[in-house]
Amino acid sequence: MDIKNYINGAFSPPVADRYIDNYNPSNGEIYGQIPNSDAQDVELAYKSAKNAFPSWSETTIDERSRILIKISELLEANLQRFAEAESKDNGKPISLAKTVDIPRAASNFRFFGNAITQFASESHESVGINAINYTLRQPIGVVGCISPWNLPLYLFTWKIAPAIAAGNCVVAKPSEVTPMTAYLLGEICNEAGLPKGVLNIVHGLGTSTGQAIVEHPNIKAISFTGGTQTGAHIARVAAPMFKKLSLELGGKNPNIIFADCDYDDMLATTVRSSFANQGQICLCGSRIFVEESIYEKFKTDFVAKVKALKVGHPSEKDTNIGALVSKQHLEKVIQYIEIAKQENGKILCGGDRVTVKKFEKGYYLQPTVIEVENDECRVNQEEIFGPVVTIMPFTSDDEVLEMANKVKYGLSATLWTNNLKRTMRMSNELQTGIVWVNTWMLRDLRTPFGGVKASGVGREGGFEALRFFTEAKNVCIKY
Repeated sequence: MDIKNYINGAFSPPVADRYIDNYNPSNGEIYGQIPNSDAQDVELAYKSAKNAFPSWSETTIDERSRILIKISELLEANLQRFAEAESKDNGKPISLAKTVDIPRAASNFRFFGNAITQFASESHESVGINAINYTLRQPIGVVGCISPWNLPLYLFTWKIAPAIAAGNCVVAKPSEVTPMTAYLLGEICNEAGLPKGVLNIVHGLGTSTGQAIVEHPNIKAISFTGGTQTGAHIARVAAPMFKKLSLELGGKNPNIIFADCDYDDMLATTVRSSFANQGQICLCGSRIFVEESIYEKFKTDFVAKVKALKVGHPSEKDTNIGALVSKQHLEKVIQYIEIAKQENGKILCGGDRVTVKKFEKGYYLQPTVIEVENDECRVNQEEIFGPVVTIMPFTSDDEVLEMANKVKYGLSATLWTNNLKRTMRMSNELQTGIVWVNTWMLRDLRTPFGGVKASGVGREGGFEALRFFTEAKNVCIKY
């Protein structure tokens, strides 16, 4: 299926008529083409957004809310179609796309459709000097949203929904690896009555299309989720132009397991937090630290559960691990497994490609557990972003806290303990933007999301996102 850009409410080919092949990860075959857009296409999208902004920014909050909620309802009504498209494009099991990705995309529109109605201005009375200050929250104008391939529609809408809810118009680029559901979203937006030009979706490579969005002089804010190196490049380009930046980047998240945890709950959740979405989630707990007294038991039980996971075609209902997103990414993950061996890591299970019958060219890999000797090895310091985790024991709170924080990343951490004092201390001292205690991936859309250190700048979610996509203006009146 061939994809087109979505500009000014219509689907159109790229100006230069250049295209990129779109691969199905489950069988390694090309199944369509996407536009290889350039600065000309971005300029058309920008002009469309610019023309739409005066009207959209003055549209009532109730009307904006109504349209966003309608988009949410239409996504839910088209759940099966979108889930199948997401699975085909990304390689993840259809069951996962159907229960997580597409419902969350719908929730993003519904949440921000409601949140904008509660996003209030502030006022401050200056008693004794007869003055009042009030703060306006005004939309920025035209903003750029660039999203990754691991949770394609989920994270695409996580940016778009608050941007348009706040009254901005958007030039958006989904990953060129997983463009299909973003393309289909254009149809939904038209059906929901979103005015032309409010959302424009331009497909292409990060080095050309993404670059054109970031360096456009009149696109005033950039919201990006992706790799840390790309985020650093965006910052170098955008910061001297005084653009607002929200950068949600990589992670190398610790999963810290104490002996006093609820063991069965921890074990089941740790399998999920290690290998959900083929380990291709920035929040996966890829470094597992286990208190020494239960380490051998955990190692035996965990490896047994991982070996029982089924690697298979995404359409099969009993598939636990689908295909990795691309051949290039598969090769990167396999390279890290080889690095682990060179560093004296012990492969406890997995580590090899999987051949799925009838889909022999697909990008499948066994879920892999590696026992490491210390936390300073490359596989514990660098983001792998695949179905690979490391495990090692620890003996004290101070030791594991030091290891957990000794990486350049700081996105999330998971802590398993029933000790209240330990929970409070470690939650306070872990250098991450998110801490989950006795759970994982339990998200409330009202809460701020983001990381510290090389995991990014800024926060998404809730009113944090609406603050990012608006400018504060204070007005002081003396009376």
